Amino acid sequence: MAFCKVEEFGEWKEEKDFHFKSDEECKMGEKSDYEPMVYEEDNQSMDRGLTFAVVTLQDTDEVMVVASDWLSTDQKQCYWPPFKSPEKYLETVKSNLEPSTGGKPWEKLNVIFHGKHDTYEEAVNNQVEQRALKDGLILYKVVTLQKSNELTVIPATWLNEEIRQCYWPPFKSPEKCTEAVKNRFEPPVTEKKPWEMLNIQVHWECATYNQAKDKQKALKEQRERFLFKSTLHPAPASSLQISQFSSHGAKRKRDYEFSDSSRESLLTTDMEIMEKAKNIMKRVTDNLVHTIIMHNDIISKINKMYTVNRNKATIGIFGRAGEGKSSLLSAILGKQDLLPSGCFGACTSVVTQVEANLTDSNYIAEIELISKEEWEKELKDLFRYMQDESEDGNEDLIEIAEEKITAVYGADADQKTLEELKKDDKYAEIENLLSNSKKTISESDVSEFATNFAQFIQHNMTGSGGRYWPLVKSVNIKIPDCHELLEHIAIVDIPGTGDCNKTRDDLWKSKLRECSSVWIVSSINRAIDDKDPWGILKHCIEELGPGGECKHINFICTKTDDINPVAYMRSARLTIPKDKDQKIMCIRHRNEEAKTKVKEKFDKSEIKERFRTNNDFLQVFTVSSYAFFDTSLNLESAETEIPKLQDVLRGLNKSINRELVRDYVYEAKGVLSLIQSVQLDTDKKAAETKVTIRKVLENNLMKALNELDTYFDSIYNDLDQCLSKGVEESVQLCVASTMKLVSPAAEKDRRGFHKTLRTLCKNYGYYLPQNRDTVLDLNKRLVEPLYEHVEEIFNQIFPVSGKTGKSVQEHIDKFTIIQSDAVYLRSSVVRHIQNFIKIEEAKLKASLYRTIVELKKDIYTSIIKTILNEMASCYENAAVLTGAGSMKKRQDMLISTVDEKKQDMFHKAKMEVLQKLKNVKLNIKDVLEPGLKKAMDLSLSQSSNVKMMDVSREIDQMEALLKQLSD
Repeated sequence: MAFCKVEEFGEWKEEKDFHFKSDEECKMGEKSDYEPMVYEEDNQSMDRGLTFAVVTLQDTDEVMVVASDWLSTDQKQCYWPPFKSPEKYLETVKSNLEPSTGGKPWEKLNVIFHGKHDTYEEAVNNQVEQRALKDGLILYKVVTLQKSNELTVIPATWLNEEIRQCYWPPFKSPEKCTEAVKNRFEPPVTEKKPWEMLNIQVHWECATYNQAKDKQKALKEQRERFLFKSTLHPAPASSLQISQFSSHGAKRKRDYEFSDSSRESLLTTDMEIMEKAKNIMKRVTDNLVHTIIMHNDIISKINKMYTVNRNKATIGIFGRAGEGKSSLLSAILGKQDLLPSGCFGACTSVVTQVEANLTDSNYIAEIELISKEEWEKELKDLFRYMQDESEDGNEDLIEIAEEKITAVYGADADQKTLEELKKDDKYAEIENLLSNSKKTISESDVSEFATNFAQFIQHNMTGSGGRYWPLVKSVNIKIPDCHELLEHIAIVDIPGTGDCNKTRDDLWKSKLRECSSVWIVSSINRAIDDKDPWGILKHCIEELGPGGECKHINFICTKTDDINPVAYMRSARLTIPKDKDQKIMCIRHRNEEAKTKVKEKFDKSEIKERFRTNNDFLQVFTVSSYAFFDTSLNLESAETEIPKLQDVLRGLNKSINRELVRDYVYEAKGVLSLIQSVQLDTDKKAAETKVTIRKVLENNLMKALNELDTYFDSIYNDLDQCLSKGVEESVQLCVASTMKLVSPAAEKDRRGFHKTLRTLCKNYGYYLPQNRDTVLDLNKRLVEPLYEHVEEIFNQIFPVSGKTGKSVQEHIDKFTIIQSDAVYLRSSVVRHIQNFIKIEEAKLKASLYRTIVELKKDIYTSIIKTILNEMASCYENAAVLTGAGSMKKRQDMLISTVDEKKQDMFHKAKMEVLQKLKNVKLNIKDVLEPGLKKAMDLSLSQSSNVKMMDVSREIDQMEALLKQLSD
């Protein structure tokens, strides 16, 4: 052991004992791992011009300090002295003794070179860091000093036990502080100049100083980018503290400073945890690859953890064109004029999706076009609609046909015949465009992006053609720099109309079923009375609720700043003094009135009753996208309520991200438990115990599978009874229901209804007029009794959220083969096996959640799909009827077909539901049974007496990360 006096920064002196700790001493959780060895001779070494190198001896994997002269020219080999005494070795290094001296021959060893240093002290310091790096130990922390909001690097030994405060040296000189950090001196708590104790937030843990400085730099750049964006676009009130001048007519000013919540969001705590977990698993994988080649199955399991595949949460937007949906999305994303006006709702049946661009900084639009064959077929139908002069002609379809043809081919295209149009150069151009099913627009400049993108989604304003929205099936827009809002979320415009192109019609309905949340967008001046959003939402209840997964509805009243104060005060009978800002006061009053009335309307509606939900299901927002960007209106940022919607997205995105991180860390802990069980499995007794465990677990598995059978038998019988009642009632009522829909007694304009009925047949039983006030759906009308009888039991078996006591998901959650009170679990080996199987079991059950949701949708929609398929040929035959008396023939054909098929088609619908319920059980068993048997095989296979690495420390680290995620 060496002793020395060290002068630290010229401020104080202390005599210290420096030594290397043993491996047993260097465990995670201690305040320090290694302390540097320092010698008085360092200064003498510098005087003599000696240099020192840090290397790893490849044979022993030991990190050592050597004299630089001992290295070969390529620094891949090093001479090694023959002295057994550590003291003699140190003396040889310090004196830089040449390999040719000493009497005994020197070995030549293979080494990994890490660096050269001018002093022995610097070399030892690097040696400590290299050992810490190799062993995964922590020497440095990247922290934020909360008092000054400064990002900095400190030694791990400066932290208190709670890791919430750190000691800070009293030196004014930055150079002295840097030296203190790099050399990791312990804080002298009782010196003349005491060290401060500061509150901190820890972000990263690193083995080396350089590594910590790199992390500090990256976090600092991230913060600066955030601040730069905040100066361009107002940030949410919840994330930024906003101060302002008094409201005496002065222009508002916003000053931004980081609050605790924004700092946490900025530094992406969950991402840091994920990074730490992945680094731990990488070290484990690297070790396994180099030591135990036979455990490829474990390595493969770890590698698969890196590929996370999860569907994005979908938010559906209802609202017709002109309601401000494009401006709303642009404001939420903080990018004014990002989406062209008319981006949403201009195309009656185009599904438009917005999500984050996670790969680069470009604005991207991925446009899926209908096929060339589909357009040719649709074009024939469009010309037939326009040329139909019979009483069957439908004004809605004629108007749509003219609009589509002129948008694509030009203003005079509707005056030509189809054959004449085919000779036009524009026709060949469109054929060429449709030769590729997808078109991608990618621009770094937002204005160029909007310009190039507009021709595919905006209606033709010039009449010159070249507007391609009729050819578009779907649009996927990817926006850069919005990870925090949309990394795990997709916002989708739901058109809500039937279309003569059935492919597009089916597409928007399938998207609707994916929505976990719905935003109804309507201008505030007609939010209460507008039938459009409420009518479409009512019509889509089945797709959103029992047949979907909607958990929340947000009603968004837009254009709140568009108000005439005088007119509003008169209509609302308000008196506002002229010395007040009357416009602002009117906006606030109307906003509150709108929120109250919308909630009252929802509470009285069928929608709330069908969703069987509480008051939190609907939230009302009153927003002004224009005022969010224009601060001259004296409307505070929070009052535009754009920040509230940003918080909705941010909160959902963060919860999904945390769930993904938690799943990864939890699975990582399971794999580590498996490795540890193999590492500890070295004796005959452990092998005998494994045989016993396997028998117990296999019996438990059979028991759990039998319980699953019993559960499904029970719900099968319940659903069968309800379906039978529904079939009976449907058979009784279907003919009368059909007559009422296809031959309405109160229909005044019989010619108008004649066209409606023909269109309904062309669209396989469904018709939604352009004014959207009444939806006609014969298929849905026929199965209403069936749905009414099964709705309650179906919601119990497959609830959108919450517990019912009968749900499939609840029963899956109860499924387990682990009995925690079993006697055999006393062994440490078995405890790790239990942990692994338990985590594998949880992983399998979690994977079933998404499957169950999709199977549920398939079951629910199978009823109406069965009826549609049974009626399809009738619809097709009825649609082509023309001439005198065609309406009566069409009505008779629909009524007689329903009467003829009623017994068979409703019974088929029932049996389809029951068979699909059986398939749910088979699907669950096909996942759980082989998955758990594989987990048993992996964890209970007999040991080959090859000892694996000890990962007890890594398991503790994963436990700590899981605890951090649950805080």
